Amino acid sequence: MEDLGTVRRLAAVFATDMVGFSRLMGLDETGTLARLKTHRIELIDPCILKNNGHIIKSTGDGLLVEFNSVTDAVSSAVEIQKRMAKRNTDVPSDRRIEFRIGINLGDIIIDEDDIFGDGVNIAARLESQAETGGICISRSVHDQLEGKVDLEFIDLGLLTLKNIDRPIQAYSVSLENRRTETYGAPKDPDAEKPVIAVLPLVNMSGDPEQEFFADGLTEDILTQLSRFRGLEVISRTSSFAYKGKTVSVPTVARELGARYALEGSVRKVGNRVRITVQLIDAETDKHIWAEKFDRDLEDIFAIQDEVTTAIVATLPSRVEAVSQERAHRKRPENLAAYECVLTGKTLHHRSNREANRQAMEMLDRAIKIDPTYAHAHAWRACVLGQSWVHDWCDDRDATWDEVLAELEMARRFDDDDSDVHRILAATSLAHGDFDQCLYHQNRALALNPNDDLIVVQQGELLSWLGQAEDGINWILKAMRLNPYFPERFWNHLGRAQFVAHRYEESVASFRKLSAPDFTHHAFLAAGYSYLGDNVAAGGHVAAVLKLSPEFTVTDYMETLHYKHSSDMDHHRQGLINAGLPELEPQTSR
Repeated sequence: MEDLGTVRRLAAVFATDMVGFSRLMGLDETGTLARLKTHRIELIDPCILKNNGHIIKSTGDGLLVEFNSVTDAVSSAVEIQKRMAKRNTDVPSDRRIEFRIGINLGDIIIDEDDIFGDGVNIAARLESQAETGGICISRSVHDQLEGKVDLEFIDLGLLTLKNIDRPIQAYSVSLENRRTETYGAPKDPDAEKPVIAVLPLVNMSGDPEQEFFADGLTEDILTQLSRFRGLEVISRTSSFAYKGKTVSVPTVARELGARYALEGSVRKVGNRVRITVQLIDAETDKHIWAEKFDRDLEDIFAIQDEVTTAIVATLPSRVEAVSQERAHRKRPENLAAYECVLTGKTLHHRSNREANRQAMEMLDRAIKIDPTYAHAHAWRACVLGQSWVHDWCDDRDATWDEVLAELEMARRFDDDDSDVHRILAATSLAHGDFDQCLYHQNRALALNPNDDLIVVQQGELLSWLGQAEDGINWILKAMRLNPYFPERFWNHLGRAQFVAHRYEESVASFRKLSAPDFTHHAFLAAGYSYLGDNVAAGGHVAAVLKLSPEFTVTDYMETLHYKHSSDMDHHRQGLINAGLPELEPQTSR
């Protein structure tokens, strides 16, 4: 007789298991567990919760989850598998953490905190039938989904499953043709990002032993460039097909479908090695950028790392600059999604209300062309955040909610885009959430340590956190990474030097700005006051009040993000010493 304490009901059961768990544990037990835990915390558990799932049990390398709706169960599975595939892009195939998922709709028995029954058993057996990184569903799930989701399914026929007394009709969910991700809008061919081919560097030394160095350097550049989601990088297999062949760059680029090509050579002379590289616009056959590296051949692998970092840190900004110039020559209505985002970024950095409005128009156009463009959604959040900070919006609460919604959209489309996490860190800081800011900043830095914008932001954040000396070092590193760094980097450096009480250096950095705004003049006034130069301080006070007649120290300090009151007091006192008005606000904010 059945226990009267048990409950039966119909439920969608989701079973997942990690592929090759024992093998990976044998290779690296600590690392495997740490990476699995990270995937659970950052992706899997939040995705299940978001889709109204309830985790019944965890088996270490697997999960059993109950959903009230098959639509929620499959939506959760598809999102997890697609985002896991992106997370594994740069991971060697023998180190990847991958899952199989099985989903069934059936009768379950609920006994305290566990579930049993035929519905559970079939889901578990279907999981074992799924491909690595795939999803296998029963006919009962498939029939419930028909007409409700825009997914494609592959009929697997009747499967004989272990310990199941009847054949089960099963289907595989196609992850290649999930049309719902476009939200009904087709992807415009003009939305494609710049495509770059890295051609094998030519060994010019006459020393066959240097061939491995040339090939290794080429592969390192390819791998590191792939971290930049704003670029499409032709695969190693395709690029190396041209190794040893004499073919013009425009011809190679046309055959590979690339707009840009990086070519170069390696030459060993005595105990020195010379590496020459050049970036070419294949459409015009013009050189965009060229560089030469001469190094002592003491540690060839250290040279390889140094040169890779220098090239990879510079190339994206050069490609972006050329793309921006091309966008300027087009009529606004002819701009593609990528160029719209570039134009939006440029307008955003002008930091005025009208430019902010125009930036929003360009980002809206980019999203209309490509609704799944994570970078566009992230920058739309950034522009909205600027409106929020400067009170350029009618409803601050509604604007902040929209910022969060855009960032969630960006993460959904590409959680491994380093720029998405960089902007999440910046908006978290603007809202005073230091913990979230640190999480996203560290994630961005891990995803792309060669992006000068991420590196300089690391310096900014450390300065706000009271670690100004470390912040200075990170900002200087960003300047070395990208010799073409934006002028605003001097602002970041000057502020960090001011926080570190290095006033002469701070003043020198701010004086490098060609068009300082009132905040820069305020830093200069405070810096000169601490140096005892009251005349110079007074001149910058006058400049502050001319550019911002309603400036008060109290209002200004509310816009800053110092974690420690000692840093806040130090800055406030410098402004007051310089002679800036300290008027208390009339009403609390």
